[in-house]
Amino acid sequence: MDTLPYAVQTTFPLLFMLVPALGALLSCRRRAPGRPAAEIWQRWWAVGALGIGSLWITLAFLAVPDAMADTIGFAHSPFQFEIAFANLGLAVLGFRGASASPRERLTSGLAAAVFLWGAAIGHVYQWFANGDHAAGNTGGILANDVLIPAVMIALAARDVRRAGPGRSHAARPAV
Repeated sequence: MDTLPYAVQTTFPLLFMLVPALGALLSCRRRAPGRPAAEIWQRWWAVGALGIGSLWITLAFLAVPDAMADTIGFAHSPFQFEIAFANLGLAVLGFRGASASPRERLTSGLAAAVFLWGAAIGHVYQWFANGDHAAGNTGGILANDVLIPAVMIALAARDVRRAGPGRSHAARPAV
């Protein structure tokens, strides 16, 4: 096994957490007085980590499904198409986070957790039960599956608590 391609493949997904974290850090340095840093972090994390990361996975599974199955160490099957559209749903939730209320972002984090933590359990099972150390089964993707929803939930829950009861959504006019 050539270590450079394996190392690149296994660490590439970490960019979907690193770039939003850097964006949030830089944005927090220039934020308006009174704008909570947690809100900035939530929006960057939702759009960058969940939205763009999930869109990337969607496009990869639609464009090169067999290569994605090989990267994960799974057999080629119709699951690639299903995984693509499950990730598209997560991407929509992530992009919605750009203008969502804290409660909506909390809900998005919970929905992402259902799918991604389930995927993480599957990756860990394959790792230990079948020795699947493929680049797309362990490493960066496993970290993403665990950390992206965990950070979304933690930040949004903090913001919901900070807002207090009845103040966790912005008042919106009826359409």
